[in-house]
Amino acid sequence: MNKTSKFSPEVRERAVRMVQEHRSECPSLWAAVESIAPKIGCVPQTLLEWVKRQEVDAGQREGLTSGERERLRQLERENRELRRANDILKAASAFFAQAELDLRLKS
Repeated sequence: MNKTSKFSPEVRERAVRMVQEHRSECPSLWAAVESIAPKIGCVPQTLLEWVKRQEVDAGQREGLTSGERERLRQLERENRELRRANDILKAASAFFAQAELDLRLKS
């Protein structure tokens, strides 16, 4: 499920910092992103996502922070595991209840 990235966290941070520094010289965020993206070898949309993620983490933009997103993923994973275990327990309970009924009917 994890995507492999060809960009290290340091490169991402540097690229985001470059966009933020260059932002005042450009008419829009997208223009700044388009001017920086080729310099680091990524597509502008990718760099824009990095900038947005950094803004959310810094509290400058609405949304879930990286930590909150990770916690949500963990809780969803735990929820899936608990539901699976619950389904197994329900099936086992039904199986043993049926076995108990069959045993009583035979005696």
